[in-house]
Amino acid sequence: MTDIVILGGGTAGTLIAHSLLKQPGSDAWNITVIDRDDEHHYQPGYLFVPFGMMPAKRIAKPRHEFLPKRVTFLVDEARRIDREHRLIELASGATIHFDQLVIATGTTPDPTAVPGMADGALWFSSVFDFYTLAGAMALKPAIEGMKKGRIVVHVSETPIKCPVAPLEFALLAQDYMRKKGRDWEVDVVYVTPLDGAFTKPVASKTLGGLLSERGIEQVTDFQVERIDNDAKELVSYDGRRVPFDLLVTVPPNRGSDVVVHSGLGDEAGFVPVDKHTLQSEIDPDIWVVGDATNAPTSKAGSVVHFEVASFIPNLLAHMAGRRLPRRFDGHANCFIESGRGQAMLLDFNYEQEPVTGVFPVPKVGPLTLLKPSAINHASKLAFEAVYWYGLLPGRPLPFPHDMSLAGKNLPPTTPAR
Repeated sequence: MTDIVILGGGTAGTLIAHSLLKQPGSDAWNITVIDRDDEHHYQPGYLFVPFGMMPAKRIAKPRHEFLPKRVTFLVDEARRIDREHRLIELASGATIHFDQLVIATGTTPDPTAVPGMADGALWFSSVFDFYTLAGAMALKPAIEGMKKGRIVVHVSETPIKCPVAPLEFALLAQDYMRKKGRDWEVDVVYVTPLDGAFTKPVASKTLGGLLSERGIEQVTDFQVERIDNDAKELVSYDGRRVPFDLLVTVPPNRGSDVVVHSGLGDEAGFVPVDKHTLQSEIDPDIWVVGDATNAPTSKAGSVVHFEVASFIPNLLAHMAGRRLPRRFDGHANCFIESGRGQAMLLDFNYEQEPVTGVFPVPKVGPLTLLKPSAINHASKLAFEAVYWYGLLPGRPLPFPHDMSLAGKNLPPTTPAR
């Protein structure tokens, strides 16, 4: 029997477990999923909690209810990966053997990495995150009670989980205040370490224009040094200061402790991989899927769906001693809530930046790319059910795994001379 161990029972780990059991010959594998708790969170829902758009009770469900019955699920914390002996050392003192290891431990916000954030007097008083359920729940009454002043939405550094979520929060906050009749009294400011609203030029220009159109001030190239709790100001390394009455911050994101303690990660705790095969650069029997990789694609749930379509054939080929047949192209797509009952959609990969157009059917859509629409918003809300009952069980979704250029408005190419 081949021992396949999956570290992490989140989006990637759950989807991989289901996908493996659909393969011929899966009866010859012992599949074990390890996670420190039995609570699976629908993380896209964090964004909606502060605005009363989704009750917190819909966010968390038991992990075991969504994992296949044929896998062994251990609620325990992985402390160290012993590559020499092919063992996972657990907090309970037990060890688990692996022949093939899949690291799907994700990424978590680390508010201790910025002085004055988690250790400041204003934490969960005037300074909040929304990348945790606790943070999103604590932020809800603060948003509801905001009558006047400055809401500063801040990104500490990149990469972060779901890189468009801070933009969404700024747009939803402005729209919330507009609906409450407070938009003349409450200013929304977006602070980013990037030189624009997004990493890609076309999307950055479009999204930056939307922020300006909605009256949201942008502060770019802001490398945060600390939070001055006494003055209620963000302070950058170049001495700039951004005052706030309510700070909604995205702390630095880090990989898991087990990756760091096992010597598998980079300085941020993400595992270096071949970005096309998802095979670890350190050990060919270790694979990394989802947010735990250092691959230059978005850390988002949709990416996991696209990655697994390449990962599964590659893992099977590797176990059979064959050449790896598939190459993941970095495909990512994500909705951006823009307020006013609308949302935008981005679709891109390693080579192609987000552009305008329609998705998934050329000339038909019905979703619009880089353009707000009501159907995009409805689709984002509907994704909650798709996530639990379509994506996690590995059911087919109605769009290709590899990114298609069909339906996209691509700039004309320069003819060769």
